[in-house]
Amino acid sequence: MAEVATFARSDQLLVVIDPAARTTDGESVRIAKDVLSAGATTKVCLPEDSDEFARALARRGARRPVVIGDDGALLRAVSLLHRQRQLAECVLSVVPVGGALTLAASLGVPLGAVAAARAALDGVERRLDLLVDDSDGVVLGGLRIPPIRDPAAPHGATAVGPGAGRPWLRTCQSLVRTLVPPKGSSPAAAQGPSRLRVEVDGTTLVDLDQPVEAVSVTPGLAGLAEVEVRPSSVGAEASPLRAEGRTVTVSGAHFRYRADTAVSGPVRRRTWTVGEGALRLVLPGR
Repeated sequence: MAEVATFARSDQLLVVIDPAARTTDGESVRIAKDVLSAGATTKVCLPEDSDEFARALARRGARRPVVIGDDGALLRAVSLLHRQRQLAECVLSVVPVGGALTLAASLGVPLGAVAAARAALDGVERRLDLLVDDSDGVVLGGLRIPPIRDPAAPHGATAVGPGAGRPWLRTCQSLVRTLVPPKGSSPAAAQGPSRLRVEVDGTTLVDLDQPVEAVSVTPGLAGLAEVEVRPSSVGAEASPLRAEGRTVTVSGAHFRYRADTAVSGPVRRRTWTVGEGALRLVLPGR
């Protein structure tokens, strides 16, 4: 992670406000917008869907984009810029607003609306590594196989659903799903070990003859991904296997994986490559 440039308040900003942020915490959105508008020339966009979100970023011109939203909005912006092959030329700022902000915090973005907006105005550009898979997907924080999921969520689904914001309904859903396994699956099948081949820079770290409980891959430092494999064990817990490399390939039986906030798959093979310094994110100066 390297410091590249600081920014002046005279910069022109494109402020893209995610619709979910406006619904979830309109007050924080207003505060962030006021701070940004007081410190720079801003153009504010209020996209209503993902298509309008994409068009706003594509038409930013010379303006620096500032995304106001949660982890999903951050990932959407980075993924769009990557697919448009504009990520390398774009310096991105984020003001985290919404329910899921773990990823933004892990990258060093302040969680307060005022602090994050001030960082967007006066912060320092830092280049962060990320992972790009062979289907053009982007991973910022890390991925895990099998995916971590909310016990209240259906098998293979994310935790967001009709019960959001209603604890009593989530409790009922959780009880029903505990008592009635998803069709075509069983608790043992959903939680059992997998047989996967994990290769790091072409060298096999674990092969199909060794069942594994979990595989995790995270962007590390200096263009290397950190890989950890937890083998399945009987009796004493097996020591995790660790390696670092620029490419990671997982293959074997159909598997799902959680990359940042989304669950993907099933796939039989997937390769992730480190994009060294590919994300240009504005963070508070030290």
